[in-house]
Amino acid sequence: MATRCHSEGMRPVLFPSLVVLALATGCSSTATKAQPPVESASSAAPVATLTATASATPSPTTPAGFTAHISAVNRATVKYSWHPGCPVPVSGLRLIKMTYWGMDAAPHTGQMVVNATVAKDVVKVFKKVYAAKFPIRRMELVDVYKGSDFNSIEADNTSAFNCRAATGSTSWSQHAYGLAIDVNTCENPYVAADGTIAHPKCVKFGDRSLHVPGMIHEGDVVYRAFTSIGWGWGGLWNGTRDYQHFSSNGR
Repeated sequence: MATRCHSEGMRPVLFPSLVVLALATGCSSTATKAQPPVESASSAAPVATLTATASATPSPTTPAGFTAHISAVNRATVKYSWHPGCPVPVSGLRLIKMTYWGMDAAPHTGQMVVNATVAKDVVKVFKKVYAAKFPIRRMELVDVYKGSDFNSIEADNTSAFNCRAATGSTSWSQHAYGLAIDVNTCENPYVAADGTIAHPKCVKFGDRSLHVPGMIHEGDVVYRAFTSIGWGWGGLWNGTRDYQHFSSNGR
């Protein structure tokens, strides 16, 4: 019977006609032990980064992997939303690029500027929101709208930092500190004490008995995610209700 020749990664096969070839090539009944590959620079262990990625093969009930990256902010990034005299310097802000679940039931990458002290907590919040497939219309810097809060709301944009006064006040908004976030601004409108809503297409969402994609209600996944880091919700204010608004001090 011919000697079986083993090649690495292949099953041995007996072919009597190949005996001569096997002997000619020095094949023996004992396979040569494969030598471990030499590690090159490209095969070295990867260096850890700020990006945290979930499984690349999610189950049908789990959205594709959530990623988030936190980086410093430069003046160009906040061209319209920051100006001299703001209560926090540019160096005190951070840019977060992270995944969100869209209204089209697909993952997207958005951007948000927040205070450096809360960046990691904000990532934790949106990771939970994403895992629950809570839909977000869009997530863009308010600078896309040249710093216009009104236009950002009209676009149903989820955003954070904007150096401006609080609505109806001369005092700084918590957004001016990067310590407040507005989520799905149309589905969760700012409702004045007299019940008025400044954005006509969002008026129907003043009816909080509705339960439609993107709306926030007390006790839901968005509410729980923010309260888990100690933030308060404007939807519980007395008089004026700001259903889109979460902030570190609850105001």
